[in-house]
Amino acid sequence: MSTSDKVALVIGAQGVIGRNLVDHLASLDDWKVIGVSRRESSSTGRVFHVSADLLDANDTRRKLGALGDVTHVFYAAYQDRPTWAELVPPNVAMLRNVLDAVEPTARRLQHVSLMQGYKVYGAHLGPFKTPARESDPPHMPPEFNVDQQALLESRAAGRAWSWSAIRPSVVSGFALGNPMNLSMAIAVYASISKELGIPLRFPGRAGAYDKLLEMTDAGLLARATVWAATNERAANQAFNVNNGDLFRWNEMWPKIGRWFDLEVAPPLPMSLDVVMADKEPLWNSMIEKYGLASTPYRDVSSWRFADFVFSWDYDMFADGTKARRFGFHEFVDTSAMFEGMFDDLRKRRVIP
Repeated sequence: MSTSDKVALVIGAQGVIGRNLVDHLASLDDWKVIGVSRRESSSTGRVFHVSADLLDANDTRRKLGALGDVTHVFYAAYQDRPTWAELVPPNVAMLRNVLDAVEPTARRLQHVSLMQGYKVYGAHLGPFKTPARESDPPHMPPEFNVDQQALLESRAAGRAWSWSAIRPSVVSGFALGNPMNLSMAIAVYASISKELGIPLRFPGRAGAYDKLLEMTDAGLLARATVWAATNERAANQAFNVNNGDLFRWNEMWPKIGRWFDLEVAPPLPMSLDVVMADKEPLWNSMIEKYGLASTPYRDVSSWRFADFVFSWDYDMFADGTKARRFGFHEFVDTSAMFEGMFDDLRKRRVIP
């Protein structure tokens, strides 16, 4: 391996964000890619996979400490917990364990990229200032994203490597078994609605149907993340990354209905986590009926996360112009993103 090679260590390689980042990096000629996740996965092509329990400091050090050629760390791991306060210890510990394992041996380390989100702005707590900007003041803790960035900044001080913090909106991309996959939840919800012969109803809060929000395409996010990690001007900065357009569900929902050839009926607030809990037998029958890939229901359903997103009865968007001012000018049409995602799921035989 020449000293000019860039070696990416992607932490959380099986998630929506990590998987698309790995695919993008593997398509670039000047990168070697190492994907890290707790789930076992085989190494394929130019991507080498490592399975590690990031909550176990010894296991993390044993698995990642030997990767001395790493030049860039892309951190996109996440551990879910029932409360905001409970999210802090495991998610901060995992990042710390990765840094403790990699830093001592990765002599050519150039950059550590941290994946965040709009929780930095308090978006998960209720109505917040929009558009949110990277310069906005912090909110009352607990918030693991903020604590992770503080840890990263303190570790980078005086070191030869730089950092970046990437803040996407809701991310849309292909990944199975991920708890934060809105496009997958919509596709399965619509497919089951069609199978039952019922119209497609928006299930969120009544006030959420006409509020402004935005999305982030996983491919766009991957390209922006690599840009920030390799652009000297972007070093030690935080960037909002979004598609660049805004929409309302009352405009997007009929478009989704048309893609699935479904009538759209008036919204009806309901918890998908509750009403979809008994649909596994129906899903299994659809797999057999339509010759779908044998994907377990638990791996295609992200109902709690969908309920969370559909509960936003307030505007949810951030200012993405800082990234453009620093040199990243790509954008994605959100309607086309959803259609492309649904097309991809159909081609993969995940949905009929």
